[in-house]
Amino acid sequence: MDIPIQGSGNTAGRSLNEACGVIALAERIPVSYRLVQSLRIIQHRGQESAGIALSGKKGVVVVKGMGLANEVFSGKKLDEESFSGIGHIRYSTAGSSVIDNAQPLYAKIKNIDIAVGHNGEIANASEIKEELENKGYSFITNSDTEVIMKLISIELSRDTDPIRAMQNTFKKLIGAYSLALIINGRIFAVRDPNAIRPLSIGRTGFGYGASSEDIVFYQLGGEPIRDVNPGEIVEIKESGFLSYHIEEPRKPAHCMFEYVYFARPDSTLDGKNVFLVRKNIGRVLARENPVEADLVIPVPDSGRSHALGYAEESGIPFVEGLIKNRYVDRTFIMPEQKGRENELDIKLNPIKEIVEGKRLVLVDDSIVRGNTMKKIVRLLRERGAKEVHVRIGSPPIIAPCYLGIDMKTRSQFIASGKSLEEISRDIEADSLAYLSLNGLIESIGLPEDNLCLGCLTGIYPVKIKNEKYRGY
Repeated sequence: MDIPIQGSGNTAGRSLNEACGVIALAERIPVSYRLVQSLRIIQHRGQESAGIALSGKKGVVVVKGMGLANEVFSGKKLDEESFSGIGHIRYSTAGSSVIDNAQPLYAKIKNIDIAVGHNGEIANASEIKEELENKGYSFITNSDTEVIMKLISIELSRDTDPIRAMQNTFKKLIGAYSLALIINGRIFAVRDPNAIRPLSIGRTGFGYGASSEDIVFYQLGGEPIRDVNPGEIVEIKESGFLSYHIEEPRKPAHCMFEYVYFARPDSTLDGKNVFLVRKNIGRVLARENPVEADLVIPVPDSGRSHALGYAEESGIPFVEGLIKNRYVDRTFIMPEQKGRENELDIKLNPIKEIVEGKRLVLVDDSIVRGNTMKKIVRLLRERGAKEVHVRIGSPPIIAPCYLGIDMKTRSQFIASGKSLEEISRDIEADSLAYLSLNGLIESIGLPEDNLCLGCLTGIYPVKIKNEKYRGY
């Protein structure tokens, strides 16, 4: 994901940033504009920077910039002789919203061309980087993605077989990584042994590809084939794909937040449709936490599917009581809290004629700091809402994420060390209730052992220093 290595100069933990998105394509036609199209399809996963790396007769050509994909590539003449390539979009991390950290990262070392797009986070990156620096290796950025690229380059200098080079590299990594790579003209997609971040492979209208979310393949004239397996290396060719493995796959630990918030509702992740999961969440939330009210309203767009499920289960009418400005980006992960608050002033507006005098159930996917929710509750009261009962489609966030979301300090979380009543008072709600952990697991429909729930339980699927390890 290009997350700053902790202790490397940038301050991690001041913002919430998701794990970006990656694309890889190999087709019978030029792929440059189809890579850009693919990035626009998964634009929700990253709105800070976008980039593509094209593999063709000219070697690897990288085009990237700050902003949305259509802004970055608007007016640019792209290479139309490259039939394979990779793409990446990202959210920024506090202190690192600069072009140097936009991906894909690229390096040419002797006769080795390598480009990498990364979705996830390497928990032991700082230790690996220190070890390499002690051996005389230098780094341009302070990101975990460059650590991955450096390790692969070192392995390739010893053994030119990219499969063995990647296998040897990935055995050294602890953490989450879904990757799109170019190595000497060959296109690869890789998923870590716990399959923490999503990654799927599929047919396009003119070849094959890999994507963070499977909706890309439909919109490129094809269809998904399957998810990349835990610990799998897939070589993408225009005629098909080849499969290799890093090591024996471990038990999956799919990030629960992908289902709750990050992925598009029309995506299917590891066999579970995101929209249906979110409706299930709303239904279970209503059963667990009923309340007498007149209307169910969502926080758009993140709480809409949850609110639909809540309304259907409770019998309370669903209505769009908050209108979203479609030209404002997602505030959940803006780099600074002040920016999030200012953006909210122009992002949401209650419909007075709907909410005035009504008892409202306000449904959203999660509460992290509580500042945004508090402001929304106040907005509804200012427009005359009689009562505001907040219902949240995930359990309280109480622990840091080390696997792709930049929330590193427990002090960030409103639920850390506070009772439900205290949180409810803080956000100025008439009542507050969260989905239970068992309710979340039931709603997703995967075994608890197959989910990463670290930010909810403080127990992680990989070994994190000074944190609890679930041990399987």
